Amino acid sequence: MLKTFSKFILKSFASPFFATFFIALFVLLMQFVWKYIDDMVGKGLEWTVIVELLIYVSASLVPMALPLSILLSSIMTMGNLGENYELVAFKSAGISLKRILRPLAVVAFLLSILAFVFSNYLLPIANLKSKSLLYDVKEQKPTMDIQPGIFSNSLDDYSIRVRDKKVIDDVEHLYDVLIYDHTSGDGNRVVIVAQEGIMTVSDNNNQVMNLKLIDGYSYDESEDNQKRDFPHMRSKFGEQLIRFDLSQFTLNRTDEDLFKSNYKMLNMEQLDDAIDTLSKLQSSHFKSFKSGFKKSSIFYNNKKEKKELISVNRSVDFDSLYNNLPFNKQKQVLVTATNLSRNAKSRLSSIVEDMYNRTKYINYHKIQWHQKLTLSFACLVLFLIGAPLGAIIRKGGLGMPIVISVIFFLIFHILSITGEKMSKEGAMPVVQGMWMASMILLPVGLFFTYKATTDSSFFRLDSYFDSLKKLFRKKSDQTKEEV
Repeated sequence: MLKTFSKFILKSFASPFFATFFIALFVLLMQFVWKYIDDMVGKGLEWTVIVELLIYVSASLVPMALPLSILLSSIMTMGNLGENYELVAFKSAGISLKRILRPLAVVAFLLSILAFVFSNYLLPIANLKSKSLLYDVKEQKPTMDIQPGIFSNSLDDYSIRVRDKKVIDDVEHLYDVLIYDHTSGDGNRVVIVAQEGIMTVSDNNNQVMNLKLIDGYSYDESEDNQKRDFPHMRSKFGEQLIRFDLSQFTLNRTDEDLFKSNYKMLNMEQLDDAIDTLSKLQSSHFKSFKSGFKKSSIFYNNKKEKKELISVNRSVDFDSLYNNLPFNKQKQVLVTATNLSRNAKSRLSSIVEDMYNRTKYINYHKIQWHQKLTLSFACLVLFLIGAPLGAIIRKGGLGMPIVISVIFFLIFHILSITGEKMSKEGAMPVVQGMWMASMILLPVGLFFTYKATTDSSFFRLDSYFDSLKKLFRKKSDQTKEEV
């Protein structure tokens, strides 16, 4: 019976979980598409490239979609059981709420382990693939699109304008063609005008485009080192063929090794090594600065100068020493002291900014390290909130569960973003900032679990009205007794 009961609970949880997970993933993916739509449209990208990019981006969005789906599906599962009075039937059969939640708790624990494995081993690869491919897509040139009446500069070293264009038998015809040839690098010295142009692709890989110009003139004002009788040359042609290289419009893939050192592309072991290396470099840099600053300071004396020093047992009156100096020496002392002070201030400001940037970069690595743990722990925390809430409110479907889950997920997300930002800026230790959201919501989840296991009417307004009525009734009875 218990196996059948556990299977029933797991089946009730599986459908909402997968549905909410893919819906959340789709919504987040659409947000990415709208954000980078301008970088992808009009570049002639093959559908395989777009699908590959979306797959990698979807994998990188799992850390955001998984906690939300666990929260929402747990509320929906327990809410449906409560709304259909199945929880009441289980309790009447002697099955406690703890026993009902046990299969879901095991699943949530397994999902948290999978979340850690995914975040530590698969997510860095997904980030590497998505970031490198997105970079290549951004750098990709837009496809050549010649619009009538507008100069097109999509082809390197050429600027083309046409009055009109038509497609006849799958061949593009251009009319009143004006071309500025910049291949010589001397500006608009070569101009080609033609009544008609025919564009065809001759290479099998679409790497070469032929533009056949008909009935036109070519104007050349190119300079020559030798003297010429005709500095301006015009030549008439019946047909002229210009070949354009279209390889510039193909997607060039960047070597992924250039992105591998980024902290988002590292697992926990690699992050530990990077943090250790960066910390040692920071310490070494500060020590070298400290040594150099002492040497350049006025208070530094090398070993040769120490032999000439005379120890005195009384304090030295620097004002009297300064006043006894000649005027030109006093002026020289002031100028030297001012320059040394300005130099010291500039160097100190520079090292402070440099140490701040180095510490901030180290914090980025530490944040990424903790995120791999907080993701899995967040799955458990949000389950502790969602499952008891579903049992308390006893509402299934997509109404109340979505509202409550969105509210708690927004609270969790805002706390996470706030803690992460404060950790990056150094306003809060990284450990506190990254675990702040989970530590704040964990007591809330435990409180809801306690209320659910004790059959508390936490979200029932009638119970609060009954309590208020009892309170006012007691006060009225006390006033009557006093009278």
